[in-house]
Amino acid sequence: MIELWEIYGLPLAWMLLHIGVLVGAILLGVAYYTYAERKVLGAMQRRQGPMTVGPFGLLQPIADGVKLLSKETIIPSQANRPVFLLAPMLLFTLALVAWAVIPVDYQLVLADINVGILFLVAISSMGVYGIIMAGWASNSKYAFLGAMRSASQMVSYEVSMGLIIVCVLLCVGSLNLTDIVMTERPVWVQILLLPMFVVFLVSILAETNRAPFDLPEGESEITGGFMVEYSAMSFALFFLGEYANMILMSAMTVILFMGGWLPPFGIDALAFVPGVVWFVLKTMLVMFFFLWTRATFPRYRYDQLMRLGWKVFLPFTLLWVLVISGSLIAFDALP
Repeated sequence: MIELWEIYGLPLAWMLLHIGVLVGAILLGVAYYTYAERKVLGAMQRRQGPMTVGPFGLLQPIADGVKLLSKETIIPSQANRPVFLLAPMLLFTLALVAWAVIPVDYQLVLADINVGILFLVAISSMGVYGIIMAGWASNSKYAFLGAMRSASQMVSYEVSMGLIIVCVLLCVGSLNLTDIVMTERPVWVQILLLPMFVVFLVSILAETNRAPFDLPEGESEITGGFMVEYSAMSFALFFLGEYANMILMSAMTVILFMGGWLPPFGIDALAFVPGVVWFVLKTMLVMFFFLWTRATFPRYRYDQLMRLGWKVFLPFTLLWVLVISGSLIAFDALP
């Protein structure tokens, strides 16, 4: 019989410490990702960005957090109060729960389950529920239209993302995230996966509702989208959930396509650097891609967004599943 204080062979206190460190690191990363975004966008638009609160503006995220915590949460009189308050909590919780299976180094993961990639897909898909709940519970046509836009957008691009993940799984033969990183891929397999890497980068922009696919927040038509009726800490939870999802999708990209915690390009001379450092640096590179894209491209029209997802990405990824599976069979390289 397993004692209460022993989970997976570890003391409960050790597990709680691990969870606390992980959640603290994610929240700190989210806070300073907002700072980095404002600084990067400022540099790209030839302006300063945050610079007055603390040295170089480094205390600006803390000031923003204190401001949102001190504000009053206003709930519309016709809103469904329980659902209205539950929606941001659900979205934020899902963004944190998904990190339970993300390996940041070899055997440095909270739950190294055999179907980790399925767990990630399931958790990221459930984020749609929080958005629909927020739009419906607000009892506002703008919030509801934003929720419907966001839900259809996320579902559309999840189909392509699922097929891209199938391509990776065909090459590695495992659903375990650690195995996906550790499985060696010949150069020709990496070249075959390169188009899927590009499509995946575009798809995670749409999945996280980020520019140029930030259609749920079209200021000219539906104002603030599904979160237009939210304020104070409930709005902050949506904000934190969005940025935590961006970091999660960046980490997912690193695991699937960029070698996770392994040194870049398999250079053994760089193996002295801890794996966590490589993982963080690669994740930050993909996170920078989010910011660079926002500063570069104008917002798509909604019909363009749907056309790209259903008429371009879906048939292309379907075709590429056949190409990769056929190539693996032809070269007798199935894992």
